[in-house]
Amino acid sequence: MTQRSPKVTVERNRTLALASALVRGAVAAGLGLGALTVLVMVLWISSPYPDSGPGGALRAAAGVWLLAHGAGLVRPDTLSGVPAPVSMVPLLLVVGPVWLAHRAARDAAEPEEGQPRPSQAGAFCAVTAGYLLVVAGAAAVARGGSLRPDPDTLVFPVTLVVAGAAAAGVWTAAGRPLGPLPSWSPLVLQEAIARTLFRDRAEVACRSAAVGVTVLLGGGALLVAVALGRNAGAAQDAFLGLAGDWSGRCAVVLLAASLVPNAALWGASYGLGPGFSLGTGATATPLGLDGTPAALHFPLLAAVPDQGPGSPLNWAALAVPVAAALALAWFTARRAAPADAPRAQVWSRRETVLVTLLAALACGAVTGLLMAMAGGPLGTGALREFGPVWWLAGPAALAWTAGIGVPAVLLLRLWRLRTPGWAWRRDVPEADEPPVTAPAPTKAVAKAKATASEERAGAGTGTAIGRPRRRWAPWRGRGRAAGASGDVARGDSVLVASAVPAPGAGPETASGALAGGAGPGVGRGDAGFEPYDFLPTDPWHEKDFREARWASLKRSSGGLMADFPAGPAGPVSPSGPAGPADSPDAADFAAGRPAPEADRPGPTTP
Repeated sequence: MTQRSPKVTVERNRTLALASALVRGAVAAGLGLGALTVLVMVLWISSPYPDSGPGGALRAAAGVWLLAHGAGLVRPDTLSGVPAPVSMVPLLLVVGPVWLAHRAARDAAEPEEGQPRPSQAGAFCAVTAGYLLVVAGAAAVARGGSLRPDPDTLVFPVTLVVAGAAAAGVWTAAGRPLGPLPSWSPLVLQEAIARTLFRDRAEVACRSAAVGVTVLLGGGALLVAVALGRNAGAAQDAFLGLAGDWSGRCAVVLLAASLVPNAALWGASYGLGPGFSLGTGATATPLGLDGTPAALHFPLLAAVPDQGPGSPLNWAALAVPVAAALALAWFTARRAAPADAPRAQVWSRRETVLVTLLAALACGAVTGLLMAMAGGPLGTGALREFGPVWWLAGPAALAWTAGIGVPAVLLLRLWRLRTPGWAWRRDVPEADEPPVTAPAPTKAVAKAKATASEERAGAGTGTAIGRPRRRWAPWRGRGRAAGASGDVARGDSVLVASAVPAPGAGPETASGALAGGAGPGVGRGDAGFEPYDFLPTDPWHEKDFREARWASLKRSSGGLMADFPAGPAGPVSPSGPAGPADSPDAADFAAGRPAPEADRPGPTTP
C-alpha cells in the first residue's frame, strides 16, 4: 500500500520539471535586473551630488531594466509640468535580457542527465511565467520613481520580447527543426514546409537577408564613425558640457555606448534615403537637412550633418544600400550555382529570382522592425518624433535590395556558369582527377609507337598525331570535319584504335592498322574514327587482392565453401567449362598479367 504507482511518479517528475523551469525563468530575470542595479548603484555612490537616496537609485534601475525590454517610461518631473514620454530603447541593453531568457528556456528544455524533462510547451510557458513575475515586481517598484513604466507597454512589447526569446530557446534545444506546422495553419503553408526543397530555399533566403541587414548596420556604423571623426571638436564639447565630475562622465560614456547600435541604424536609414527625424520640423537625408532640429547636446548627435543641401560627400552614403544588395546577391548566387556541384544541380533563373526576392522581403521587414526600435519620442512638442522613420526605411531597404539584387544575382549566376573552373567544368574528369598511369603497352601498341616514330623521323612532314585532346564545351559540336577526327595521340602516348580488333576481324587486322598508316578505318580521312585512351589500372584484379578476398569469404562461410583456388576459371569451351588446371592462361589471369597475343581467343560468333 505504501508503494507508489508509476503514474504518480511520472506526474511528480513532470511537476518538478515545470517548477524547475519556472525557477529558471525567475533567476534569469533576476540576474539581468541585479547586474543593472549594481551598475546604477555604483554610479550613485560615486556621484558627489546625488539627487535622491538609495531607494530612488533602485527605482531608476528598475525603470531602465524595463526600458531594455521595450517598455515605455514617463518622466513626471518636467519644467512644463506635463509628463514626458521616453520610448527610445538603448539597443545594447536589450542583448542581456534576451540572451538570459533564451538560455533559461534552452536549459529547461534539455535538462541534465538523470533529471526529469518537461515538454516543450511546458518549458516555454514555465520559463515565460517565471520571467514575467519578476517583470511585474520590477514594474511595481519603479512606479514611484523618476522613470515610471507605462502599464500599456508591459503587455506589448515586453511580454512579446520575453515570449519570443523563450520560444527561441526551446526551438534551439529541439535542434532548430522546421515543421510540421500546427493544424490550424493554412494547408498550402503546411505542404510547403513539408518539402525539403522549400526548406532549403527558405534557409538560403534567411541567410542572405541576415547578410544584407548586417551590411546595412556595418555601413551605418561606418557613416557615423566618419561623421564623428570630422566633427570631433563638437562631440568633445558636448561631452564635457554634460558633466563636470568623473562619475557623471562615466555615466555619459555608458549611455553613449548603449546607444551605439541606435546610431548605426540611424546611419543606415540615412544611407537608404528616408533619413531620420530630429524633431517634428527637421529631417536629415543625403539630399540635405531640412528644417530646424531640436537642440540636444549629446556626443553622438555631433554626427548630424549641417543644415542646407547635401554635398557629393553626403551622397556617397548611398553606397551602403548598394553594398547590402550586392552582398545579398552574392550569397544567393553561391547557393544557386555552387562551385562544387555539377551543372545539373544549378538553380533555374526563376528559382534564383524568387529566392532573391524572398531574401529582399525579409531584409526589408527586419530593417523596418529595427528602425522602429531605434527611435521613439523623448518628450512632448518638438521631441515627439525622434529617430528613423521606420515605415519608410523598411520599404526603402526592400526596394534597394530587390532592385539591385535581382539583376546582380542573375549576372553572378551567369558568370559562375561560364567562367572556367566553376560548376560546369566539374563534369570533365580531367579537370580535377590526377592523371592515371596507364599499364604497360602490349606488343601491338609498342609496334605501333615504333612505326609512328619512324614515319615522323623519315618523312619530316605529314599528318600530325600529337594534337592534345580538347575539353568538352557546350558550344562545340560532337561532329568533326574530315581530317580532324583521326587524332590518335596526345603528348608522348600514341593511342592506337586498332589495337583491339573489331567484331569479326582477325588479329592481323589489329596488328596491321597503325596511326597514320594504311590500315582501314584509321587514317585521317575516316570521320567515324574516335580516339580513346587506356583503361586505368585497378588493383581489384591483382593476385594478392584476389587471394585475400577468397580467404575472407572462406572464413566467413564457416567451412561451407570448398577449397577452390583463388585464380579465375579458364575460358568457356563449347564442350563445357574448363577448370583452372585446364586453362593455359590460368596462371597469367591469376597473376593479373594479360595473355600473350598469339594465345588470345578471337571473337566468337553467336
